[in-house]
Amino acid sequence: MKLHLLGKVTEAGNSPTLFGTPETMFGKEVYVLQGWKIIDAETLAGLRLPDDEAVIAVPKALMQYLPEEDRGAAD
Repeated sequence: MKLHLLGKVTEAGNSPTLFGTPETMFGKEVYVLQGWKIIDAETLAGLRLPDDEAVIAVPKALMQYLPEEDRGAAD
């Protein structure tokens, strides 16, 4: 997958990052996020994630790097 950096928020050596890509997944345009892995068992159990999905957390400030037309858009 080809990624291009849209922005990052560096905090104490961690760098949650937002990437764009021209590629699609499951027929949809996507962004790629690097963030903190959610490992809390209760939270994960409540989400009932499929095996091919993961949940991460990123600072809200990272969303400033979303292109204007995609901010707040729901699919």
